[in-house]
Amino acid sequence: MSYEHEKLAEEKVFKDPVHRYIHVRDRVIWDVIGTREFQRLRRIRQLGTTYLVFHGAEHSRFQHSLGVYEIVRRIIDSGFGGRPEWNEEERLVALCAALLHDLGHGPFSHAFEKVFDLDHEKFTQAILLGETEVNAVLSRVSPEFPQRVADVIGKTYKDKLVISLISSQIDADRMDYLQRDAYYTGVQYGHFDMERILRVMRPAEEQVVIKSSGMHAVEDYIMSRYQMYWQVYFHPVSRSAEVILIKILHRAKSLYKNSYSFQQDPAPFRSFFDKTITLEDYISLDEGVLFTYFQLWMKEQDPILSDLCRRFINRKLFQYAEFDPAKEYRKIGQLDALFKEAGIDPEYYLVTDSSSDLPYDFYRPGEENERVPIYLQLPNGELSELSRSSDIVDAISGKRRTDHKIYFPEDILEAGQEDNPLYKEILQLVRG
Repeated sequence: MSYEHEKLAEEKVFKDPVHRYIHVRDRVIWDVIGTREFQRLRRIRQLGTTYLVFHGAEHSRFQHSLGVYEIVRRIIDSGFGGRPEWNEEERLVALCAALLHDLGHGPFSHAFEKVFDLDHEKFTQAILLGETEVNAVLSRVSPEFPQRVADVIGKTYKDKLVISLISSQIDADRMDYLQRDAYYTGVQYGHFDMERILRVMRPAEEQVVIKSSGMHAVEDYIMSRYQMYWQVYFHPVSRSAEVILIKILHRAKSLYKNSYSFQQDPAPFRSFFDKTITLEDYISLDEGVLFTYFQLWMKEQDPILSDLCRRFINRKLFQYAEFDPAKEYRKIGQLDALFKEAGIDPEYYLVTDSSSDLPYDFYRPGEENERVPIYLQLPNGELSELSRSSDIVDAISGKRRTDHKIYFPEDILEAGQEDNPLYKEILQLVRG
């Protein structure tokens, strides 16, 4: 039997709080899970700084990746099997892409990417195609198999149906993270009837479609996603922690560029500061390394780096205030000048941050990041775009919601306002 079709002598299972069990029977999947690069995901939190708001949110990208794999496995093995639209030869590439879709995430994921201008999907592809344990396993299937999996991640794979299983407006990735994140944060928003959705999923020529009788389950899914973004993912306190995290890395990078003499040499970060990152540098960095350095940098002589690290480690976060850039466009300039006059560096202690989400969109050809809509399969076999049939979805389609905040060190300003009248003026203006 070829390695591609080799099964384990006995099915392996992972106990899972969301899906009850993750089932593994394919030798390839089992071997990939055991690789160094996949095990690294145990040391990358799924929700970044959100654990500082929802204390249960300590789950990892390892757990989520297994969950996405399990959903795709169920879709293929229980729903798509035997249907003419589904090519069974795509099964293993779909399972591997589901399992490995987040392989390139760095520590604290999106915040880390912002600072160093990185793209986790490109690093995922680099790990799949580089001299790695994952590549060695995938190459045993066939020499071109790692490239096939990388093409699914990069959304260039020839079979669009495979891509849609992992990356679309209703995919296994979203279905897992909504439920998993709801479970670990303790909120109710992210729960929806996944069992019903899986039962009404159908393979079509280029994407997954939904049997029209399952429309209400999809409505519930979309509203769950909408609520999770505004109640959990964009929580202002979590954003405050992320702001401080970003500023720590910016400060360390600035000090390094200005030949500051660190008490603890930032060896793991040098290639990131210099933009000479190797694949090994990237794989070696995880959240444990960042936490270690933040602890050490609390004792640095630079007061800004020391203070920001103390704030992050001890959860002494910035306060926030609502901000409308359309109506208050002069406020930031005024605050910037006041901060400088008061001796507080606005580069690190005055931050504007925006969050934006588009819960669902129909097809807008030619637009950047155009979205393939969700289609309902009608009883006569024809396809209908979801918002044409659902009043609920139609009401939110194409409507982007954006939220703006100002983050600032309220503790410093309140403690010093008796001695420095500028502090009081700053507080009045920022709250105002």
